[in-house]
Amino acid sequence: MTDTSNTTDTAGATGTRTPKKLIVLDMAGTTVADGGLVERAFERAAERLGVEPGTPAHAEKLQYVRDTMGESKISVFRHLFRTEERARLANSAFEQAYAELVDAGLIAAIPGARETIEELRADGHTVALTTGFARVTQDAILDALGWRTLADLTLCPADAGGRGRPYPDMVLAAFLRTGAVADVRETVVAGDTAYDMLSGRRAGAGVVAGVLTGAHDHATLTEHGATHVLGSVAELPALLALLTGSS
Repeated sequence: MTDTSNTTDTAGATGTRTPKKLIVLDMAGTTVADGGLVERAFERAAERLGVEPGTPAHAEKLQYVRDTMGESKISVFRHLFRTEERARLANSAFEQAYAELVDAGLIAAIPGARETIEELRADGHTVALTTGFARVTQDAILDALGWRTLADLTLCPADAGGRGRPYPDMVLAAFLRTGAVADVRETVVAGDTAYDMLSGRRAGAGVVAGVLTGAHDHATLTEHGATHVLGSVAELPALLALLTGSS
């Protein structure tokens, strides 16, 4: 069971304790269904840098992209293309390709995600949306979904000193910027990748929930530190209610 003894509480007229949490949610694969757009955008970007589709080099690079879902994209491209110049060219091409796919209407919210975020905020929790994409790509997604004001805070790696997942920086940046909770253990992290789980655990979050709507399966999420695994983010409010003993 999660220790809730250090939660930040408010007491109503009846004296009921209502624990407030900082909820840090991943975007693509967790709250946003991108239908494989990350891979499609990568393929377009790689082709622009001369990586031919169907070649062993292309297959190897695509597999690395799959294995590192959730990581800052510029970090992925630094590994794949070795030099900073080529990495930045690849990242720019990726952002352009992803934006084109978003503009084509090929992105949607995970069923129940918007309602879940609204419910969490209505219950007094603070919600931050995080991504491994650059800010320009994150904003394109937020605009396409009409989510600009949905969460209390949105963060990309550049907003947290440049390091994305699996580093804990974005979770800790949300903790520091919002001041929503007094103890990092009152933070809840939810994501669909191994790197989301590692990031949450390294940040010291009390709940690190994996969801099965994105890149990685139950075993992978658990292996990398998930305290709970949910079918989707829509199950998160019920999990919090169960953990805090509220109805």
